[in-house]
Amino acid sequence: MTSSPASTNQRDINAAERRRVHDETKPAFKTTEFIAYVVMVLGVLIASLVVDGNGNGDNGSGGDFFRADRAWLYVTMLTIGYLVSRGLAKAGSRSAHNA
Repeated sequence: MTSSPASTNQRDINAAERRRVHDETKPAFKTTEFIAYVVMVLGVLIASLVVDGNGNGDNGSGGDFFRADRAWLYVTMLTIGYLVSRGLAKAGSRSAHNA
């Protein structure tokens, strides 16, 4: 007794579909939120470097309005926001180990 090629092929296709792993979310570096995060961090750091208190470009000798400690505080806030957004994006996804 030999099985027909059609039934064997269907069985192989079903087995391949069961082994296939589907991820609900993309890797972090491929998301628009990561790109936005990187752009915002660069913007904050560049603004901290460029902005000075008197507006003449002498890099803050008259008083710095956007100090480095404030810039790093904003970067930290952006990082926390990014981590929370990634956590929410992955909250509904299933692990490949749980499938």
